[in-house]
Amino acid sequence: MPSGILVIDKPAGWTSMDVCAKIRGILHEKRVGHGGTLDPMATGVLPVFVGQATKAVEFAENSRKEYIAGLRLGLVTDTQDTTGETLESRPVAVSRQELEAALDRFRGELQQIPPMYSAVKVQGKKLYELARKGREVERKPRPVNIYALELLEQAGETDYRLRCVCSKGTYIRTLCHDIGQVLGCGGAMYALRRAMAAEFTLEETVTIEDVQERGEALLRPVDSLFARYPALTVRSAGVERRVRSGGGFTERELADGTYRVYGREGEFLCLSRACGGEVTAIKNFFGA
Repeated sequence: MPSGILVIDKPAGWTSMDVCAKIRGILHEKRVGHGGTLDPMATGVLPVFVGQATKAVEFAENSRKEYIAGLRLGLVTDTQDTTGETLESRPVAVSRQELEAALDRFRGELQQIPPMYSAVKVQGKKLYELARKGREVERKPRPVNIYALELLEQAGETDYRLRCVCSKGTYIRTLCHDIGQVLGCGGAMYALRRAMAAEFTLEETVTIEDVQERGEALLRPVDSLFARYPALTVRSAGVERRVRSGGGFTERELADGTYRVYGREGEFLCLSRACGGEVTAIKNFFGA
């Protein structure tokens, strides 16, 4: 059965689940999940997990992400992007310096109110389901972290391209909306491309057409998700048996930290944490 990771360049107009459904059909594998939702208008890096590799989805979802976003000033919509209904159109008299100054307010830790057109649930209902019925409900702010936010260029009279590196749960269209509110002219997102997710970059992506042509040959091993961590190979058959049964082991001279643990034959066994020479599994992947 196929198992591994596909780093898809999601096409515009597709939902993330559309991509997963297409991969299920191509590879004939029911267990397919993605590592972080992209809106239909967005393109770019979408890690897709197939077969046993779906055990690693949680690590991709929690990772920081990088986006290239289009900000259109002077426009306010109900979805906070240009796919929605226009609520207001305002004149724009904002200089590049004023926009740069506004961006300063959105770097670091902040509280962000999720948009009504989102999958966040309130009292068991997804917000977008309520929004489509014309309802708006109070949403609690959620903590997010903007690690980097920079103005790349002015792309038109009221259009700007931004680069943003952020934590899980950050809504870039809400960021665009909020920047517009601070500037007093309103703002909406007109384009979005994800440049990095789960440490995978655009240079590593493949297209749906590539998968149709080459299939399982494009699957990356699940341990590629953890390439930033050092590798550790178990020393004996006894230790390997303990690891495969879910147990830990001792490596007295091992520095504290997170490791990729491999069996004596090179099979990726687990992601583990070492502390004081004691190594315990964070997640087991043998058989993945």
